[in-house]
Amino acid sequence: MATLKLDLARMRLIAGFVDTYLRLTPEEEAIFRRELAAMEPQQQEVIMEITTSWMEEGRQQGRQQGLQQGRQQGLEQGRQHEALLVLRQLTRRLGEIEPDVRARIETLSLTQLEELGEALLDFSTTADLDAWLDQRSA
Repeated sequence: MATLKLDLARMRLIAGFVDTYLRLTPEEEAIFRRELAAMEPQQQEVIMEITTSWMEEGRQQGRQQGLQQGRQQGLEQGRQHEALLVLRQLTRRLGEIEPDVRARIETLSLTQLEELGEALLDFSTTADLDAWLDQRSA
């Protein structure tokens, strides 16, 4: 690819294709490294620039995906923590919560859990909780 004298955008396109669809096996990677070592330093530099730029793009994409997954996991963990907190508060206020009601609470969004956390202060019976849940599911 380095000998084709393509512009950087085309080299990146080809390198991205090769990386995506034609991954090197460990043996092929060893051959690539041997052939690279046998080349002139100027050719090595061009090839390493291609692989480095395309590897950096991959790293950036990986970082972005990792951040997005981390945010989603963090939100889900926060929601689960809020659900556990609300369930503990409900148990303390109303006594043991039935498994089916517990399951309904565990499926609420974070916003709904926060609303329930405030509303439960006004509950005096499990009927109040059932009515609140029924309103949210209607």
